[in-house]
Amino acid sequence: MTSPDKPAASTSSPTASSASPATSAASDSDAKAVTEAALFEAFGGLRGMVETVLPGLLFVTIFTVNKDLHASAIAALAISLLLVVVRLIRRDTVKHAFSGVFGVAFGVVFAMMTGDAKDFYLPGMLYTLGLALAYIITTLAGVPLIGLILGPIFKENLSWRTRNPGRKKAYAKASWAWGLILLAKCAILFPLYWWADTTQLGWILIALKIPPFLLAVYLTWVFLAKAPPPIDVFAEMEAEERAEKERAAAVAATTTDGSGPRHRR
Repeated sequence: MTSPDKPAASTSSPTASSASPATSAASDSDAKAVTEAALFEAFGGLRGMVETVLPGLLFVTIFTVNKDLHASAIAALAISLLLVVVRLIRRDTVKHAFSGVFGVAFGVVFAMMTGDAKDFYLPGMLYTLGLALAYIITTLAGVPLIGLILGPIFKENLSWRTRNPGRKKAYAKASWAWGLILLAKCAILFPLYWWADTTQLGWILIALKIPPFLLAVYLTWVFLAKAPPPIDVFAEMEAEERAEKERAAAVAATTTDGSGPRHRR
């Protein structure tokens, strides 16, 4: 069975190397489409963004109107749970909705414990800071986080680390983009946590939910669309298993038809 990091035999040929410009353009278009689909799967797409924004939007809207921490917190938690229920009924993936529930639940607990509505946002802000540092630290360590996230989706696992240097470079660029964008977001939000009131912090945080995320996703798409295609290690392992079965079948057939080695009586 082929390891994800095991070099594969070269399959290049004169025909492949002399592909027409039209074929290359089609291949580039396919690569971009695959990259776009993988990013939507990894980050939840439009629906995931809505599920991320809606609880916080409901919290700050209700708090702006009546300054009632309990009502705002309960409404935010209720809409998060409702989003999970809808996904369960539709039999969709629930990982993005569940992450939203946990984030809102932590925010509700913090705010209820301290009695300060601004603390509803604190767990999410700390998570953003931690995620920014994770992107930067893993990139400096040579295992960029975005590659760890997207590798299984592209069916390449960790093959990009040793077998696809161009792709590793693209993952490093994308991880730097995510880390720096999230750090910039934190540089805006944490001073506001201390200086602004709850409604000001809430509306600015809502405004900063989607644009930085879209910018990071777009830059990731640009970097990966220009990178070499992923190595499908699952296809390699399946091909190796088929080859082993064919070799075993050939040996068995040779033994059965009597052409194998004979023993003297």
